[in-house]
Amino acid sequence: MVNIFRTDNGKTHKLEEIVDGAWIEMSAPTTEEIQHIVSSLNLEKDDVMAAIDPEEKIRVEVDDEYTLILVDIPAKEIRHNVDSYTTIPLGIILTEHNIVTICSEETPILNYFHDSRIRDFSTKKKLRFVYQIMLRTAMFYQQVLTVIDKTRTEFEESIERITDEQDLVNLHELESTLVYFATSLRGNGNVLNRLTRYGRLQQYPEDRELLDDVIVENQQAIEMTQIYRDIIDGTSDLMSSILDLRLNKVMKRLTSVTLILSIPTVISGLYGMNVDTQWMPLAHTIHGFGIICLITLIICIFLMLYLRKKKML
Repeated sequence: MVNIFRTDNGKTHKLEEIVDGAWIEMSAPTTEEIQHIVSSLNLEKDDVMAAIDPEEKIRVEVDDEYTLILVDIPAKEIRHNVDSYTTIPLGIILTEHNIVTICSEETPILNYFHDSRIRDFSTKKKLRFVYQIMLRTAMFYQQVLTVIDKTRTEFEESIERITDEQDLVNLHELESTLVYFATSLRGNGNVLNRLTRYGRLQQYPEDRELLDDVIVENQQAIEMTQIYRDIIDGTSDLMSSILDLRLNKVMKRLTSVTLILSIPTVISGLYGMNVDTQWMPLAHTIHGFGIICLITLIICIFLMLYLRKKKML
């Protein structure tokens, strides 16, 4: 899908054709749409396709005709039948008269610009537009990180009731998401550092202050990611300790039960041996079998009480 926008007098208008000062938004574009934009703006098709490739690296490429900026943004996906987050590339191409954004799917980061919800937004001030996109990206990372931490908190509160392996998978997915975020945020930080030395396009006085804000927000997102990774690592260790403790308790109980059951086994085995009955206690006593069973039961009860006192049962 391709949408064309242009701001006039502080208002964002949707256009049907490409004009100077317009923003061309490409979300999950078709091959025909890509070819149309490439031919209309004299772009390299590989540069446009790079923003759709999920394995493409974050970078800034300066060409004679235009500049390509690739950053990573958060996106939802399904992993192991669980709603998770990952990162996908967002391409920004700055030409002499236009700015083009390319993404493999529609993202809420760019939706803020559709209805003029961003202060001082202008499609004609291309470098400021890039900074504003980067700012919204950093803030969106922080929003998603807050959701992840809330999920982690709910998981931690119910950790004593964990019995299903799916819970372990969910925790692993949170940890994997934070790894993706940490890598992408560091890459975005490198892009911002490159833009601080970018002198090809005109920068307005307030652009430098905006860039500083973007750098601060991105660094804050990096720190949040690291903190939440450390917390989840602690949660994983806690969960491992709890599972080991549960296993130890089960093994202690099984050992105690085995010890109690061994008493009747030993006694019945002794009386079942092929020996002269004159040497076996209670062998010729009336109700001797019942007495032996009662003695065995009493021994087992005393042993059970002793093991419970020692917290073995």
